Amino acid sequence: MTISSMTGFSQGAGFSAPFHWRWEIKTVNSKGLDLRLRLPAGFDGLDIPARAAISRALARGACYANLSVTRESPAVTAKINRDLLVHLMETLSSLPHPENIGPLTLDGLLGLRGVVETGEVEEDEAASASARAQILAGLDAALHQLQAMRRDEGEALAVVLGQRLDRIEALTRDADASPARQPQAIREKLREAVAQLCELGRFDETRLYQEAVLLAAKADIREELDRLLSHVGAARKLLAEGGAVGRRLDFLAQEFGRETNTLCAKSNDASLTNLGLELKVEVEQLREQAQNIE
Repeated sequence: MTISSMTGFSQGAGFSAPFHWRWEIKTVNSKGLDLRLRLPAGFDGLDIPARAAISRALARGACYANLSVTRESPAVTAKINRDLLVHLMETLSSLPHPENIGPLTLDGLLGLRGVVETGEVEEDEAASASARAQILAGLDAALHQLQAMRRDEGEALAVVLGQRLDRIEALTRDADASPARQPQAIREKLREAVAQLCELGRFDETRLYQEAVLLAAKADIREELDRLLSHVGAARKLLAEGGAVGRRLDFLAQEFGRETNTLCAKSNDASLTNLGLELKVEVEQLREQAQNIE
């Protein structure tokens, strides 16, 4: 199972007499599934099934789905009001008319208001139901297209995330192997610190020793290094698992940040501090990419 990005775009169009319809769907990053659905007048009945279809297809992201529908020119019917036409013919034929007025004609009578009644053919309910079914099928097809696009981008993101994790692991192991963490180096730093303090005045050597041991324990970054390596393994497991793992990846990225900050705070050597700063850069890039995952 692969991971998916939260960004994508798809569209689909079709015709089901007498309607031409078109779907456009766009998704971007969001903390949850935020659905914005726009339907034209007369198609409000599609709201619930359309939302259900989108919710089945997407687990996370802001989704903007828009349906546009145009109708072909409706068929027009014409009906002659025969009673009115006969009445007009009889009435006009019995009236004298001046010589400058032409004889009575049928097209003249048909042009009179009310003689010919026009109207649109009533909508076929079966055709409307068929059109709505095809529109929903078109939505499913557009969602499949959108999912494919999001998966493709997710595969590319997985490669980038894997590279960031490799780099974080390498820097963590470099920090673990740093000469500044060797017992001899630590003893030398403590000896120098004690010597400087002793030059300032008289101290209880036993108490001074206890304080030195406490400072050495506080400066130890073993726990942070172990947690960083543990988080790397957990993140790789999530990427291999696939699916909607974006929230958990984002949480892990935050944990990476906490451990890296603590490592930098405890560091008492320039080389370790530099490694910690490089880790912070990699962790920040990891988090930025993780926020794109569904």
